[in-house]
Amino acid sequence: MRRLGSALLAVSMLVGCGAGSEAGTTPESGSTTPSAEQQQQAPILTTTNVDVAIECSGILEFANTASYSLLDRYLPSNVVTNLVNRRATTPFTSLADLSTVPLVGPARLKQLEGGARTMDFIDADCVGILDGIAISRDDQTAIVALVNSIDDSELHDVLPDAWNGAVNLLNARPFANAQQIADTAGIGDVSFRNIRNSATLSRPLEALFTAINAIPSNGSYGATTLRHFDWWNIASANHYYRDDKTCFGLEPTSVPYGASIRPNLADAAEVRAEVQRAFNYVGGNTKVSTTVRDAGFANLDALTQGRSFKGCIITYENDPWSRNTVHIYVDTVNGFSVMTETWWAE
Repeated sequence: MRRLGSALLAVSMLVGCGAGSEAGTTPESGSTTPSAEQQQQAPILTTTNVDVAIECSGILEFANTASYSLLDRYLPSNVVTNLVNRRATTPFTSLADLSTVPLVGPARLKQLEGGARTMDFIDADCVGILDGIAISRDDQTAIVALVNSIDDSELHDVLPDAWNGAVNLLNARPFANAQQIADTAGIGDVSFRNIRNSATLSRPLEALFTAINAIPSNGSYGATTLRHFDWWNIASANHYYRDDKTCFGLEPTSVPYGASIRPNLADAAEVRAEVQRAFNYVGGNTKVSTTVRDAGFANLDALTQGRSFKGCIITYENDPWSRNTVHIYVDTVNGFSVMTETWWAE
């Protein structure tokens, strides 16, 4: 059973999720408001680049509030002394913060997790600490789904400094849980966090893309927007009638045949403008709810601000009576990727 303190902290930390129905209330007949049970079943994902999921916040609560004697059941006395002396100054706010205490490393953090779980500060909704971050059960579901389905090119962009780790993940999947992913050779703290971020941080944007893709076409024009895709296969594809490609920021061996090279990388403004163009192209302002629209673009802005992107802009025609335009953007550091495709046909 989750402790009240952890539940209140979870509510205060939750970003971008509406408040649930009050216990015991029943929606009016015909209402589209989700039931309390449905809301409780909705995934609670980590939405910012933190190292403690909401459902695991009891680990910090345990470190900040447990008595010396209680902590001493799970940790050596000298470590407890260091923890208690430090928290008297300022409370712990993250696992990284806890790790600044002398003698506190990964093994001690796991012991703190064990104490928090035994004393009911956390429950099964918190999977635990893996490779330096505490993930929730819903985070785990998202992480496993991503790793089991992600394309080769995207995974290597998400793990730019863990090439062998990416190869090992591709060769060993499917995975059943996040522990198996964390235990894969070549996957460490940085790479596992990159995977978690790729799996959970862009859900509002993904909801916006789903809404755009659901807008019906009359056969004359349309748009597709994607968050996860195999950019190499898309960029290197050849088309029958016309095929113009301009790429930027790619390694020489990754430049598609016949593509021209643009010297400058893309920035947040360019990415935002292209997503906005695709949104407007299919009349998104009148066909997508303002809630989904605003949350999606806010999420896009948060994930692209101050970032640089490699990618390609492709215009192709399979015949003289149609045209497709594709924009591909991939963050040069963390692999966050966006693709838009707009088309028309006579």
